[in-house]
Amino acid sequence: MMQDLKGQKKRRVKGNRRKGEQRKRDWKAIFHRSLRVVLFSCSAVLVLSGGILAAQILFESGYFGVETIQIVNLKRLEADEIIAESNIKGGDNIFRLDLDAIGRKIEKNPWVARAEVGRVFPREIVINITEREARAIINLGYLYYVDGNAEIFKVLSSEDRLDYPVITGIDREFLLDNPEKGKELLKNAMAVVDRLAERTVFSLDQVSEVHVDRNNSIVLTTYRAGVPVQLGYKGYKAKLDRLERIYPDIEAKLPILKGIDLNVADRVIVKIDQKFTTGNS
Repeated sequence: MMQDLKGQKKRRVKGNRRKGEQRKRDWKAIFHRSLRVVLFSCSAVLVLSGGILAAQILFESGYFGVETIQIVNLKRLEADEIIAESNIKGGDNIFRLDLDAIGRKIEKNPWVARAEVGRVFPREIVINITEREARAIINLGYLYYVDGNAEIFKVLSSEDRLDYPVITGIDREFLLDNPEKGKELLKNAMAVVDRLAERTVFSLDQVSEVHVDRNNSIVLTTYRAGVPVQLGYKGYKAKLDRLERIYPDIEAKLPILKGIDLNVADRVIVKIDQKFTTGNS
């Protein structure tokens, strides 16, 4: 038993000796590795700091100052007008410009539906304009233009054109009290304007007024003789097709007509004013 214990002790001593040997470190190698890491980190910091400093110097130098403002997609408006409304000045740093805010400024112009502003490096700003197109006029106490999306967008001034159909039957009070219904009726009126714009026989040139009857029908008024044309609220194309087939024959008779009704299936009802009938002559 004593011999076994002594053998175990010797083995334990040898084992501890090996563990001690394993714990020895190559401090010189560790020092060199750490030094390389520190030097690399410092170099990276210096390079990054230098890059940031160089970028800041370039940023502040005027290299990115606005030199050109390009306005695209203009039809009615003038480029100088848009530039003035953008409030962009030559030399402004393109990175410091709030492009969304500039777009909103330009969109305050009633003729501008949308203004998209972008940067072209290093010194150019591009403004893409979507203009509104007047398609009709509505009387809301003042005369306003209406565009193809049924948006009321501009009060008319003395220099604005008046040769558009006038939408009646929708007043300011009704629009304020019933905005959704008013919008729907206005869209119906503009749908009729769109259908008339596609035609050559009975077209917008023959119509002076598009009246919106809130309960029954859209009523067109002919430019010549002011004859009312009952159109209803659907099937505009088919109804106008029927009218166009006979319109060349009745156009000369407009001054003696009391009305035309298209709101009857497959028919065009032409009403003659009684004062022009034989019995009353």
